[in-house]
Amino acid sequence: MLWLSLIVLLPLAAVAVKAFEDGPSGFFDAIDAPAARAALLVTLSISAIVALINVVMGTLVAWVLVRDDFPGKSVVNALIDLPFALPTIVASIVLLSLYGPQSPVGVHLNATRPGVLVALLFVTLPFVVRSVQPVLIELDKDVEEAAASLGASNAVILRRIILPTLAPAILSGAGLAFTRAIGEFGSVVLIGGGIPRETEVASQYIQKQIEIDRFVNGAAVSLALLAIAFVVLFVLRYFGSRTAAREGRAR
Repeated sequence: MLWLSLIVLLPLAAVAVKAFEDGPSGFFDAIDAPAARAALLVTLSISAIVALINVVMGTLVAWVLVRDDFPGKSVVNALIDLPFALPTIVASIVLLSLYGPQSPVGVHLNATRPGVLVALLFVTLPFVVRSVQPVLIELDKDVEEAAASLGASNAVILRRIILPTLAPAILSGAGLAFTRAIGEFGSVVLIGGGIPRETEVASQYIQKQIEIDRFVNGAAVSLALLAIAFVVLFVLRYFGSRTAAREGRAR
């Protein structure tokens, strides 16, 4: 366990040391630069929208895969994991082919924020689906049937029984989707265009800083992303555990 911790912590410590190489003032100046602030704002705003969309769509997909039977279900179930296996730069090429200047479907999203949104949705959807799916499989249908036999409507069953049980998994999946989105590079590098203060995400800004030998600036923005990811995951898991504890006491 110690060596595993070192594998994770040593690179993070190296980034932190580099980010504060010019002192705290240098760190805050680096992340407060107009281009850095714009890249962080674009990244966080789009990633938040992506997480919210995935909460809805990912839960619906998981529900269909668990509760419904249809032709090709196993194929769809396997395709959900495709973004995990597919190199993200390949995803960007595919999206550019579909939604670029020569789009065969007549939708042009190249170098636009919707293009970045679609790319991030593609690579993060499986996080919510795979978080919710096992909980749905273990969900006791007898409780739903008992509630229905007592006259509860589908809306009441959903609100009072199903969603409270799924909430911790949904929050966990949303947190993973958000943190993956804020650090994503490969899938947005082509379709997004990397236009400064418009479609340039934080990972692209970091790459540019490294290319022009501004390592401290790149490390500072990297550390900011790490801090944001940690806080988001900690908060969501805290609320998820509290929700699970309340659900356990209710039972």
